[in-house]
Amino acid sequence: MSLAEPRIATENGFTTSDGTELFYRCWPQREGVADKVIVLFHRGHEHSGRLQHIVDELNMPDVPMYAWDARGHGKTSGARGYSPSLGTSVRDVDEFVRYVSEQSGVPMENVIVIAQSVGAVLAATWAHDYAPKIRGLILASPAFKVKLYVPFARTGLGLMQKFRGLFYVNSYVKGKYLTHDRQRIESFNQDPLITRAIAVNILLELYKTSERIVADASAITIPTQLLISGDDYVVHHQPQHQFYAGLNTPIKEKHVLGGFYHDTLGEEHRHIAFEKIRAFINKLFAMTPVRHDYSEEDRWSFTADEFRELQAPLPHYSIKRYYYQGLTHGMATLGKASKGVNVGFETGFDSGSTLDYVYRNRPEGNNAFGRFVDKQYLNSIGWRGIRQRKVNIETLIRQAIQELKDRDMPVRIVDIAAGHGRYVLDAIGDAQDIESILLRDYSELNVEQGKKMIAERHLSDKADFVVGNAFDRQSLAEINPNPTLGIVSGLYELFPENEGVQASLMGLADAIPVGGILVYTGQPWHPQLEMIARSLTSHQSGKPWVMRRRTQGEMDSMVERAGFVKRVQLIDDWGIFSVSIAERVK
Repeated sequence: MSLAEPRIATENGFTTSDGTELFYRCWPQREGVADKVIVLFHRGHEHSGRLQHIVDELNMPDVPMYAWDARGHGKTSGARGYSPSLGTSVRDVDEFVRYVSEQSGVPMENVIVIAQSVGAVLAATWAHDYAPKIRGLILASPAFKVKLYVPFARTGLGLMQKFRGLFYVNSYVKGKYLTHDRQRIESFNQDPLITRAIAVNILLELYKTSERIVADASAITIPTQLLISGDDYVVHHQPQHQFYAGLNTPIKEKHVLGGFYHDTLGEEHRHIAFEKIRAFINKLFAMTPVRHDYSEEDRWSFTADEFRELQAPLPHYSIKRYYYQGLTHGMATLGKASKGVNVGFETGFDSGSTLDYVYRNRPEGNNAFGRFVDKQYLNSIGWRGIRQRKVNIETLIRQAIQELKDRDMPVRIVDIAAGHGRYVLDAIGDAQDIESILLRDYSELNVEQGKKMIAERHLSDKADFVVGNAFDRQSLAEINPNPTLGIVSGLYELFPENEGVQASLMGLADAIPVGGILVYTGQPWHPQLEMIARSLTSHQSGKPWVMRRRTQGEMDSMVERAGFVKRVQLIDDWGIFSVSIAERVK
């Protein structure tokens, strides 16, 4: 194919799960049968039309390529430069790539993603939070840390957002700071579809999310190529190098392109970048898909090392040691004026009683001070994430029920560690078209409270709550009648070893027939991990609440080992708690 013959794109629309229609372009292959796909993600402020040259210059006529106009950009409707959250845009990435896989008939393992700048941050966050099984990831000048040349700009924008709410920030970037290519400079300056403004919430979340992804890059196991522009006026280099160093894959390569400005793939001498990209793509497609081995992650992994470090006492000379001792003492004395803190000390901060209190989210205490403390306690980032997890799990329970009904399968629900069962009972409503509901928990207190809730909702004819061991494979396999929808929420995150978790998943697989559904949660990241480990107690006889994170890839691999395949995932905007639907396939 000659570069004088540009590939012609079709223009289409894709509807996200929240009903937003995103515009996208598809460049069909010109040769052969499509058995591989490349998905492109544009820079901030730009749109898919400006990626035409990438399609042509890659010169891969047998590979169909897709690119969207992100929310607030190009031909996608809506406020310019706006998305409800960066997390929403990352979920869009997941849904779009899955849509492309379905539309093209190409499995995810034959998809390669090429993303630039802000698009590269979205792709990297998706790789971290969703652990997609794609063939490879190519990131060009990811905007992990945008250069804001005004001192204290980020702090100022945060304060302004608190007082003003949503507002927009216009980009200072002109075409001459992006590339040496005169034609690209002129087209950038004149393009009416360029979005100059960016919503302040997205700009600030871009920084926060990037810091999280760079610090936790070891969770990413996808083969990755990183291209860094040597003379970038728009973003800082150091986070890009730090991100690359943390990537947990033996198949990775980094190229620093001297003299390049920020528009790496639109630079004057971009043929240098395209040669490296093309060679990387050809190599990946010539290989068997690379999959990380998660089988020993509870012993030999960065999260296992992190867990062991949290178990070790801090040195006597450590300032943190005395900080956490003071925090623990304060919570055990003044903090007990808060009802939520009291419940935590009495039953464990990870107990079903604590979670039920957090779900209700009504500050209570002995006095005005106690209610004030309780409000701060309930508003902590971890508990906000827990409440969003409840919203997400209810959403996916309802979706799972509808899927079973669409398949003409009976709806028989089991939750193997239900706590008080509030999220399940809230999700099912009046339980129409549900044949049976079995809730189980290790705690007799939780069972007693759950039975009261069942009676209050007049569901005793369909629902039962019993004491049960969530890690006893045989007892799970013998559940009668066989469930078609299994639920496990907030349980596996509390146990660092994988043996019991795998046995639990195998027991659910023994019970759930092919075509049945599993809804499960994960905790791939937590900003308060050390504070929790040093200051809070668990339900296990008042021991410190020390958690080992499981990356999303590790959690999904255990589910897959049991005979399920993940179909859908939701995660909160902070990247703390995920909820997924998996189908029993074998």
